[in-house]
This record gives sequence, structure tokens and C-alpha cells, in this order.
Amino acid sequence: MRWGRAAGPRSNQRPAPAVTVVGIAGLAILLTPLIALMATAPWGQMWGLLTAPSALSALRLSLASAVIATLIAMVLGVPLAALLAGGISSDRVRTAVRLAVLVPMVLPPVVVGAGLLAAFGRRAPIGSLLDSWFGWTPTYTFAGVVLAQLVVAMPFLVISVESALRSRDTDTEEVAYTLGAGRWATFWHVTLPMVRTGIGAGALLCFARCLGEFGATVTFAGNVEGVTQTLPLAIYLALIRDDRAAVAMSVGLVLVSVTVLVGLRRSWLPGLWPHSSDERTPPSD
Repeated sequence: MRWGRAAGPRSNQRPAPAVTVVGIAGLAILLTPLIALMATAPWGQMWGLLTAPSALSALRLSLASAVIATLIAMVLGVPLAALLAGGISSDRVRTAVRLAVLVPMVLPPVVVGAGLLAAFGRRAPIGSLLDSWFGWTPTYTFAGVVLAQLVVAMPFLVISVESALRSRDTDTEEVAYTLGAGRWATFWHVTLPMVRTGIGAGALLCFARCLGEFGATVTFAGNVEGVTQTLPLAIYLALIRDDRAAVAMSVGLVLVSVTVLVGLRRSWLPGLWPHSSDERTPPSD
């Protein structure tokens, strides 16, 4: 007997009216800030405000730091995710490592920034060594911006990649081992291609989190125009000086984020954009 699709409308799959109403209310809450920004934006002056030297400098710095932090997160985070997915045999150790990965996600970013200062400040253990050896510390520098973004955003990539690694089909890897491939060659040529969607999703989340980072950056790297002032910091400063510039830069940041999502929709992350045609048909007997 073959199970076909049910005839007629899919009314049995629709949520109850009360659930729909509450869901629409939740959507309204999410959209309200965006709609308010678009409604109050000075569209006639938008180009001039967005191309102001301070705005362009903050945008360039935000994009550069976010790209660098995301690339470093991929280099460090994918192996860390592999450890969590199967490289640690002890359950207690794996739990402790996962807890260490998750902590930056739940801590206030200001606390992360304070922790970075306690580690890399000029009088801090690591910072004092860097100062004595090289006469330099990452505080209040572009490197400090990247480091703050990396610590705050890398957990999003690690968790995404770990989930993809745990759900992968290991049969292909076993075949590669049988044919004589080593662990590194198998990981590089077989495992990573299988979880590329998870890596892409994690990289996108990491990049987006880097773009929006504020608390750890301002605490650890400061708010120096042209050096450490990212777009969120410039928006915060503009709220005190010029509301129009703040709204314009906010709209610009929204457009950059939407552009990233749309640009990666069909190339890297098809799994984040399910279609109705992806519905499964029950198997036949």
C-alpha cells in the first residue's frame, strides 16, 4: 500500500486560531523596531548621512573586524566543535568544555569585556607580558575589537557546527578509512564537505553577532573614532549628538544585515530557508 498526500486543504496542519493570533503578536513585536526605524528615517538626507566620514569609517571598521573575527572563529571553532562532537571520550570533560563554550553566550557582553581587560590589560597577566616583550597590548586597538567580537561570537559557530557534526552520516567516513585515508585527510575531504551547511550557518550567525557587538567592544577596546569605533558604537554616540545620523546608520546596519542574509540564501545556507516542496511523503509499504 502506498501512502499518498492527503487530498484537500491542509487544514489539519494549521495551528489553532489562538496560536495563530499569539504568533502574529510575536511577529509584530519583532517587526516594530524595524518599522519604526524605516518610518522615522530621514530618507531625503540618507545618502549624505551614510557617506559622512565618521559613518563610512565606522562601517569599514565594522565589516573588516567582523570578517577577520569570523575567519578566526572558523579556524578555531570548527576543530573545537569536532572535539565536542566526538573527540572527547569523558562525559564530564565534554560537559565542562561545552559549558565553557556556552558561557560567553549568556554573559552580559560588558562582563566579557571586563574579563578581557583582566587578562590583556597592561597590568594584567597576559597583557603585562605582551607589554614587556613587544611594548603593545590589544586594549584600545583594532586587534582588541577583533578579540572582543571573537570571544562573544565564536560560540554561535561552535554550537552550529557541533550540531551538524552530530547529525552527519558517518558511513562515508568509514569507507574512506577502509580505503586507507588517514584521519586528517578524511576530516578535510569527507567530513567538512558533509557539514558545510552547518559551517555556513555558524559563520553567518558569528558574522552577524560580530556586526552587532557593542558591550565587550566598548569595554575592552574603547570608542576611538577610526580605530575602534564600530558602527554600533557610532550609533550610540550619534544618539547623543544627532538623532538623524543615528537613525540613518541604524537603517544602514539593517540593510547590511539583510543583504548578507539574502546573498547567502541560495549559495551557502539553503537549510535556513526551507520551502514547502521539502515536505516529506510517508513511505510506501
